[in-house]
Amino acid sequence: MEFTGSSYTGSFKNGRMEGEGEYKFPTETRYVGDMKDGMFHGKGVLYFPNGSKYEGTWEKGISKQGKYTFSDGLEYQEKDWEFCDGYDRQFYTERCNGLKPAGESQLTDLDPPRVIPDGCYDCGDGFYDPNTRVITDYEHHFLRNADDNEREWIVSTCRKSWDEIVGHSPDN
Repeated sequence: MEFTGSSYTGSFKNGRMEGEGEYKFPTETRYVGDMKDGMFHGKGVLYFPNGSKYEGTWEKGISKQGKYTFSDGLEYQEKDWEFCDGYDRQFYTERCNGLKPAGESQLTDLDPPRVIPDGCYDCGDGFYDPNTRVITDYEHHFLRNADDNEREWIVSTCRKSWDEIVGHSPDN
């Protein structure tokens, strides 16, 4: 595992992961739960670096059933999902805590929102710097290089660190 950057703490049987254990991926995602014959097998939880988690039942390394919980506590529902449906664009924290008064709109689910470094974009799992085309996590550790498609999506969609005047321009 030292070659892949992963690590495992737990019991072994015949040189393979077996029983209760914790498997850490190089991405800082970690699995805590049952193992059998070197694979996730039984009940276990995947913990993601952003604070979200997936609790599931695994069979020979494949998730057979489970639930995903976002870092803010919102549980994903496959049916009757009420968030980002085109009609209700409230953040989960607004649903829990109520809307702010007019003029004090909430920009993100975090309140106050993250401070974006100068010249960068907040792309959901970290900050994107268009000069280097690098995405770092919120602790400023390297995550990945953005390809052309991701760069285009970030620049056209994500919140940026600077304000721009929009609306009517008498010169146009």
